[in-house]
Amino acid sequence: MNLIDKNLLLDQNQEDRAQSIRDSLRDAIIDRRLGPGSKLAEAEVGGLFDVSRTVVRSALQMLAYEGLVRIERNRGAFVSNPTPEEARQVFDTRRLIEPGIVRAATVRISKADIDDLRDHLTLEDRFMNERGPAARRAEIKASGDFHLKIARHSGNAILEKFMDELVARSSLVIALYGRTGVSRCGHSEHRDLLDAMERGDADRACDLMLHHIDHIEADLDLREVAAMTLKDALAT
Repeated sequence: MNLIDKNLLLDQNQEDRAQSIRDSLRDAIIDRRLGPGSKLAEAEVGGLFDVSRTVVRSALQMLAYEGLVRIERNRGAFVSNPTPEEARQVFDTRRLIEPGIVRAATVRISKADIDDLRDHLTLEDRFMNERGPAARRAEIKASGDFHLKIARHSGNAILEKFMDELVARSSLVIALYGRTGVSRCGHSEHRDLLDAMERGDADRACDLMLHHIDHIEADLDLREVAAMTLKDALAT
């Protein structure tokens, strides 16, 4: 192997490592193990994964492109802290996109696909009946994965990738603004939606998806709150 080949291999190895770090950090954000505003120090991340800061920087740039991380000059990288308006935009976008995904999936879905989604609902049931933060994180992830599976069955790879980003951003919004834990996305609504898809009733499935998204957003507290001084905040 000549020097050029070695350099190319090194670059590919670094790219693979950056992708792996991106995946690990992304999972931690979506699972709500890293909350909005958490600092992602390059040196600390590099030490945890035993990589250079250059590789870490590449991973953080990937997450910034997805909107899950913000990078501030001279301050570093932080898990995104979406504003109420940005949160509304996420769900407005889902209302525009997901009915189309459901309609496409309903037309294409097979018996095997339906069985796969029903198995996934059984998994959701199990997580709902378990206690503890780990089970709660698994439940939230399973709820998001249900939506991603429907996108996969739509047969549109571009929409599937777009939904992956939307679900990730939704998880971040729910972590920040969720009130009662309906981040599980209304498990019974998942079942009703799947029943309509199995019947081939695309119109009903689209209506149920819109209601479902409304239900998720309704559990968010997106009221604008005026900032308080430290003295006033501690006095309440």
